[in-house]
Amino acid sequence: MRRQCELLGVNRSSLYYEAVEPDAEELGLMRRIDELHLEHPFFGSRMMTRTLKAEGIEVNRKRVQRLMRLMGLESVAPKPNTSKPAPEHPVYPYLLRDVKVCRINQVWASDITYIPMARGFVFLVAIVDLYSRRVLAWRLSNTLETSFCVEALQEALERYGRPEIFNTDQGSQFTAEDFTSVLLERDIKISMDGRGRCLDNVFVERLWRSLKYEEVYLYAYETVAEARAGIARYFQFFNNERPHSALGYQTPASFYDGFVNEAA
Repeated sequence: MRRQCELLGVNRSSLYYEAVEPDAEELGLMRRIDELHLEHPFFGSRMMTRTLKAEGIEVNRKRVQRLMRLMGLESVAPKPNTSKPAPEHPVYPYLLRDVKVCRINQVWASDITYIPMARGFVFLVAIVDLYSRRVLAWRLSNTLETSFCVEALQEALERYGRPEIFNTDQGSQFTAEDFTSVLLERDIKISMDGRGRCLDNVFVERLWRSLKYEEVYLYAYETVAEARAGIARYFQFFNNERPHSALGYQTPASFYDGFVNEAA
């Protein structure tokens, strides 16, 4: 075994590694951080730490910072010297300033959120038509790699055509060439939220809030398969059964399909 590891350049200790069961106390803390972030998206690590301590949770800022980074959470408040997660990736200009969204497939938006489970967590990406609020496609992943975002994008394009503008934040998943090339090949304009523009993806943020309070927080998913089934069930309900006052109490699917039928 030692000789094989030497020949392959593999650390012997890695062969004996067994996955460590996620710490229940830490998962509980991560869920509470996620809840507070939904309620107060402007909380940075300092305010988050103070709030947790006020609730009787013994935690320091360094730990809160580590968990927020792990969960992909960041305050929406403007910050000096904001670091870019992937400085080698190009960042595109923000195109939605003073733009009135008044038709389907005019602007699509995408974002990533953290989904807690009983023993671990996953990440969810969704693509939403901003005018109808319809969830066009989504994917789950246990990492923050770009591939699951690309898969969701390709599904949305195959099923619903193409938008005029695609808006995201400046996260490395959305600035990666694998993602932007799919948009550029179809002549879709890329828009990225500028620093401190906390309301740019407000409809997607509302979707996350609805999803978590009406589905995710009600069930402690044991497996990724359970999470996938539960989220699929919720998005089916959200698109086809849940009326929206902003849509004249139509569902996102019926509102979207109504415009498709008119165009046809």
